[in-house]
Amino acid sequence: MTPVTLRRWAWMHKWSSLVCTVFMLLLCLTGLPLIFHHEIDNLLGNVVEAPVMPSGTPNADVDQVLAAAKALYPGKIVQYMSREIDEARIWNVTLGDFINDPNFNSIAVDARTAKVLAEPKFEGSFVYVMFRLHVDLFAGLPGMLFLGFMGLLLIVAIISGVVLYAPFMRKLAFGTVRRERTPRTRWLDTHNLLGVVTLVWALVVGATGMINTWADLVLDYWQSDQMAQMVAPYKALPVPTQLASMQQAMNAAQALQPGMDFGFIAWPGTPFSSPHHYGIFMRGRDALTARLYQPILVDAQTAQVTDSRRLPWYLTALLISQPLHFGDYGGIGMKILWALLDLATIVVLGSGVYLWLRRGRRARTAATTPALVAPARNAVMP
Repeated sequence: MTPVTLRRWAWMHKWSSLVCTVFMLLLCLTGLPLIFHHEIDNLLGNVVEAPVMPSGTPNADVDQVLAAAKALYPGKIVQYMSREIDEARIWNVTLGDFINDPNFNSIAVDARTAKVLAEPKFEGSFVYVMFRLHVDLFAGLPGMLFLGFMGLLLIVAIISGVVLYAPFMRKLAFGTVRRERTPRTRWLDTHNLLGVVTLVWALVVGATGMINTWADLVLDYWQSDQMAQMVAPYKALPVPTQLASMQQAMNAAQALQPGMDFGFIAWPGTPFSSPHHYGIFMRGRDALTARLYQPILVDAQTAQVTDSRRLPWYLTALLISQPLHFGDYGGIGMKILWALLDLATIVVLGSGVYLWLRRGRRARTAATTPALVAPARNAVMP
């Protein structure tokens, strides 16, 4: 590699790192508690527990579940109904004053007894604040896209850092920390070592985090593309004034996909359906397919299935990237690994800032011994 080329890589690495490092530190710090958000919610008492009942207790009619939720707020209408991957005994029903009301009420209802269990409050909690800071800086779509750009700079910083670190490593054995040298040199070696150790993880988490920031745009495109094709035959028809039984609609969807479970259901008029349909989203039953959805459109007036298609590749990539970003695939062991790598990355980020602030004449001129700045993003939803 020529000196000119090396200087170009060094310039690219320096400025991509400096621009994104502060935001990467924020994302690593907020991402750390989000890795354990289930455990934190349990500790703070924010998780609704289903009462213990004999194994095999049958579920109540879903229409009774909906009636129990609506009885709390007679003037509101149902928007969505969902349940967690690892908790099929509870239906979470959201109601609003109008179909896309952002100020909705969430009701947890026992799926077996159709009795209301609680009204969980996510907004304003510790996990909620960490989530919003991590996902969009409380700035909505502009905040998400900004963080996505920071994620892109992260990837540039990592790649350029690897290019610069390769010639440096020819002079020292891997893992060497020159403890007899100055504090700055010791931090340089520690910084480079941890940067290499967290390299693959930083690329995976940074790339999936960047993909997650495109979620709203990807969903908008899917709605205007595949969803629009699925509901096209209903475009000129009048909107139904009376909705069919939800239990009948779910029975029709289950008959089409008997090997899948229910994920969430969208009412007519929401972004995940049409004015004429229930959007019933089924999911698989193993660790990977439980994160992937199969949309089924059911006529909201007749409770008959009208269309069902596999999600396109771009939406599948988004759904896979979300749990991978937070280490949600492998249980508590994977979460602990993710947390340790996150802590190591925080050290890399902090030492990178220290090295830049303490740079001297030798650090500015010795282009052949650059530091590897490898910040990482640990970043979102429903």
